[in-house]
Amino acid sequence: MEYLNLDVTDLKLLEALQQDASVSNQTLAERVHVSPPTCLRRVKRLRDAGLIEHQVALLNPDKLAALVGRGLSAVVEISLDRQGDDEARAFEAKVIQDDAVQQCYRVSPGPDFVLLVHVADMPGYLALAQRLFTSNANVRNVKTFFSIHRAKFKPGVLLG
Repeated sequence: MEYLNLDVTDLKLLEALQQDASVSNQTLAERVHVSPPTCLRRVKRLRDAGLIEHQVALLNPDKLAALVGRGLSAVVEISLDRQGDDEARAFEAKVIQDDAVQQCYRVSPGPDFVLLVHVADMPGYLALAQRLFTSNANVRNVKTFFSIHRAKFKPGVLLG
């Protein structure tokens, strides 16, 4: 990636897009006080530089749970028996392929990985645990915390 200088306008664009990426280019340009062509060019530059990874809709899991049957969220701590780079990469490669795993972090100190998972119900979690943890001889310890209430979810990156 080439070196990219970010100015105040770039930061305003990134902040505005984190708040609502569905706005039109015209509206976005007005919000950050630039012309629409300048806005389009700058957003493309930010996207091409990899600063904007994806644009997605954030869904409300609590409201969707009754409709689609995905109602159990959990934070899972995983400790591996062997923590070498090859073993960690192998575990990571396996878990990131699973659709129930929403986020995966390699962490230190403490457990080796922290996963945020979302499944339909407890049998769904048990199937996930069997698939990813129980069947893996290198998994030493699994500690799962089930969510009873989501007080905040804000995936944006702090820019200021």
